[in-house]
Amino acid sequence: MGRKRPGKDPVEAVAGTGPVAGTYPIDTGTCELVPDSFNPDGWILMINGVHSSHIDLADPRHLDFEYMRWIAALVESRWRPDASLRALHLGAAACSLARYLAAVYPGARQVAVELDGRLAELVRGWFDLPRAPLLRLRVGEARAVTETLHEDSRDLVIRDVFAGAKTPVPLTTAEFTAHVIRVLAPGGIYVVNCGDTPDLRGARAEAATICAAFEYTAAIADPAMLKGRRYGNIILAGSDTPFAEDPSLPRTLLGGAVPAHLWDDAKVRSFAAGSRPLHDGPGEEQPDRQGLSTRPL
Repeated sequence: MGRKRPGKDPVEAVAGTGPVAGTYPIDTGTCELVPDSFNPDGWILMINGVHSSHIDLADPRHLDFEYMRWIAALVESRWRPDASLRALHLGAAACSLARYLAAVYPGARQVAVELDGRLAELVRGWFDLPRAPLLRLRVGEARAVTETLHEDSRDLVIRDVFAGAKTPVPLTTAEFTAHVIRVLAPGGIYVVNCGDTPDLRGARAEAATICAAFEYTAAIADPAMLKGRRYGNIILAGSDTPFAEDPSLPRTLLGGAVPAHLWDDAKVRSFAAGSRPLHDGPGEEQPDRQGLSTRPL
């Protein structure tokens, strides 16, 4: 493999070795590749002991994590399969969602940003990921990479980044969100996977941040999570155009293995009421999410 400069050059293609079960050292700790006992073609990627990704080698459209299905449904409600979608994934892991979008949108051009360079190399070797320019893996810190991207260069930005149990604070603030808006083209969508505890303090603060930045917002989660009854994931999204143009989206979300509700802009703003947008800098109180599983679904 050729030399790369972390944070600048995409990960180059490596010879496909195929997945091999085991525990592997990576730059940020260890990862474990585990066969899916319910699916002969499935593999589970764990990072530092936490479930991170699932891959079905036979079917890239199979998303095992429910929150990823919700994101996919939201994306498909906005763009037809013939769209030349330009997507940025902040947080790559096994590239499950990037692989899915490549199957649904053959003309898509995607970049997946992964902090851990060794993990990116392993994933390239294990799984049948699309090659550049269809999918580029870029090693670097998500915010630093986003700040280097050109204005109006992406239609879709998906933030799915966790350091242990938390999303790093610099990726949750109004200042970072402003960089995302600069990168998004008109009609684009910013989607965040927000993991939170039952008190929902973190989700409300992130919703307030997105509401302050975007004209239109949406949220997706199962009813128990939205009512603060358990740990879990809430998908928050912002755009300069409404989300309610596809009437089939609520039905699609309700029809999943874990039925989910779609909140419109008014409900998201009501949910965020009383919370302040998050900002860079010392002295800013950040919601405590200690102990939260990053992939509760």
